[in-house]
Amino acid sequence: MNRRPHVLRVLPVATAVALVLGTTACGGSGSGDTAGGSRSGGSSSSSSSSGGPSGEITVFAAASLKKTFTRIGADFEKAHPGTKVTFSFAGSSDLVAQIQQGAPADVFASADTKNMDRVTADSLTAAPPVVFASNTLEIAVPKGNPAHIASLADLAKPGVKVVLCAPAVPCGSAAAKVEQAAGIDIEPVSEEQSVTDVLGKVTAGEADAGLVYVTDVKGASGGVQGITFAQSSAAENSYPIAALKASRNPALADAFVRAVTGDAGQQVLAAAGFAKAP
Repeated sequence: MNRRPHVLRVLPVATAVALVLGTTACGGSGSGDTAGGSRSGGSSSSSSSSGGPSGEITVFAAASLKKTFTRIGADFEKAHPGTKVTFSFAGSSDLVAQIQQGAPADVFASADTKNMDRVTADSLTAAPPVVFASNTLEIAVPKGNPAHIASLADLAKPGVKVVLCAPAVPCGSAAAKVEQAAGIDIEPVSEEQSVTDVLGKVTAGEADAGLVYVTDVKGASGGVQGITFAQSSAAENSYPIAALKASRNPALADAFVRAVTGDAGQQVLAAAGFAKAP
C-alpha cells in the first residue's frame, strides 16, 4: 500500500528526554535488517555514549501499517542514532502464528484486538497492549470503475468479481461484519491473506472491486478509486500495539511503542488517514 510522502518529523524534545530516562538499561544481542527491510536474526542493545536507546529491534506489524510504520521507524532511527528498526509486515493472523511459534520479534502491532488477544492469552506480551489508531473499510475499484460499482450491495450482484481478505485476517473479519449489517452475501472470487494483496488485485484490474481500509485507498494515490458506504461503521477496527516478553531489547521495544503512541507517530498515522484510537 503506497502512502503519500510525509515530512520527516523528529520526536518532541520532551518525549526524547523521557525515552532517554526510560531506556538506559538495555541488554541482549542479535541482528536484523534496516527499517523497512525483511526480518532477520533477532535484536541487540547497548547503551549509547549519550545514554539514550540503542541497538536493534524487530517489529511485526499488520500489512496495512507498512507505509506509516516504515516512516515512523525512519524518524525513530533519525531521532535516536545507533538504533535500527526492522519490520515484518503481513496479515495479523499470520504474524500471531509466527510469534506463537517462537519467531524472534520485539514488538507486535495488530490490525484488530482479536488477534492481539491471542498473543496476550498466551502471556507473550511484556505489558498490556495499547490501542493507537482505528480504521474502517472502503470499497476499492480500478480506475474508471468499469463495473460501475456504486454501493456495497453491488458487490453481491451476479458476475461482479470481488476480492476480500480471508476470514481469519482482520480485514476479512470486518468484511463479514459489514455484510451482515447490510444483509447481503458477497461471493468473492478469491480470499487473500492480507489487505495489501486485495488492493494489488484491484489495482491490477484483476477484480471489479475489493474491500480494503480507508487508508489503503488514500495511500494508493489514485491507483484505485474509493467508494464509501454507510455500513462501514459496523466494523471499525482498533489497532493495538505491545512490546513482547521475548524481546532481546525490551528498553528499545518500549521506546518504539511510545514513539507510535506519542505525538510524532500519531501525526504520521493521521496524515495517512487513520482515525484516533476509540
